[in-house]
Amino acid sequence: MAVTDNSAQLPAPAGISPAVAPETAEMAPTKYTEAALERHKREGLELAVRARWITMGLVAIFLVFLNPNWEVLYYHFILALLCLNGWLIRRVGRVGQSRVEIALIFADLVIMTFGIVVPNPLAADAMPHAMQYRFDNFQYFFLILAAGTLAYSWRTVMAIGAWTACIWTLGWVADMWLSTPVPGLTEHAQQAFAGYPRLTSLLDPNNFLIRLRLQEVVVFGLVAVTLAVTVRRFNALLTNNASLERERANLSRYFSPNVVDQLSQNDEPLKQVRSEDIAILFVDIVGFTRFAASRDAYEVVDMLRAFHARMETEVFRHHGTLDKYLGDGLMATFGTPVAGDRDATNAYGCALSMLQEIDRWNVQRRRGGLPVIEVGIGLHYGPVVLGDIGANRLEYAVIGTAVNVASRLEALTRQLPAPFAVSTEARDQIMAENGGATSVVEGLVEYPDQAIRGIDGPVTVWAR
Repeated sequence: MAVTDNSAQLPAPAGISPAVAPETAEMAPTKYTEAALERHKREGLELAVRARWITMGLVAIFLVFLNPNWEVLYYHFILALLCLNGWLIRRVGRVGQSRVEIALIFADLVIMTFGIVVPNPLAADAMPHAMQYRFDNFQYFFLILAAGTLAYSWRTVMAIGAWTACIWTLGWVADMWLSTPVPGLTEHAQQAFAGYPRLTSLLDPNNFLIRLRLQEVVVFGLVAVTLAVTVRRFNALLTNNASLERERANLSRYFSPNVVDQLSQNDEPLKQVRSEDIAILFVDIVGFTRFAASRDAYEVVDMLRAFHARMETEVFRHHGTLDKYLGDGLMATFGTPVAGDRDATNAYGCALSMLQEIDRWNVQRRRGGLPVIEVGIGLHYGPVVLGDIGANRLEYAVIGTAVNVASRLEALTRQLPAPFAVSTEARDQIMAENGGATSVVEGLVEYPDQAIRGIDGPVTVWAR
């Protein structure tokens, strides 16, 4: 498409056509992956349309510089049509089948072909129709093809490749068939380059250079196939990534974030079986059996869900791992799967936050005429055995006497006038992690000579 005889061309912009088409059925995307594809596709369409509008504006200005004549308005009109079509594609773009999208993609290619093949009706100087193809305007179809990859669909890219080849071929064949050569130009070229038949054929203004036209289509088709394969692979990676994100989200519903991180970053089981000093926390509802006996099962389940949600939030907020639910309570560990330098401190802060959360919840329950909830919390710090157990279905297990001690401390709160019991080992570790400061454990009251089942001799327990 020549603007003037100085070979000015109509450069189509990058992202000229955010082509979209139905996603591959064989991917069989779930709702999660489909939502991810829809999000990425919408972002691609927005980016393509913005790039189209910006580039069209720059091209319109540049065309005026190349051809400061009224005939340039014809090319501005073509640019405006492409902008409008891009806006329409963005409006109807979605994952899944859309005949409207397909029609708009086709319209993009028709508009481009029309602008290149049909001579400028506003041009003052007439040139042979064959000269329209001497400015290599076909190369701008590659921009449409490249922008089609933003749809994340290999079918879209293949469609653009096939349709462009057909529309372009029909366009120049019809032009060659219907146009009338300008008399005298061929003869003058033969006289000027007598003895050089190939050069004469190449420089003949009336020659459509069929071999070059076929070369354009063949190369374009090969590029389309290559890009389609690339897009298909990328689309598979995108779908797999969305599936992994879905699996990670599902894991996060049952496991703490730090365990999920370890599971997602390691191909092998979390760690080999090993011994580690960690903090173990048990929390339980006091008098739950009596509470549940006099209430509807649905009410009991709703209360447990609300309780567990509040407690697990505090565990995760303090970098703990939710080891398991235990009916009306739960067990949490701090220092798993990777030990830190503030595990006991985090566990202690978690227990205090749990008590504060229970107080806030009880305020709401009193307002609603519901009975208050009392809890018991036990915290211990000591050696345990960590590792995966099971064959195919693995469970990350925490085993050892320290676990039993933490559980016994939680049960001991029923006898102590306090909802929170801490072992001496845990108290000492908390102070050690804070430079020996006693202020961090201020408020703990010493209860010596306490008997804990499973431990020989009386022990000192701290509570608040």
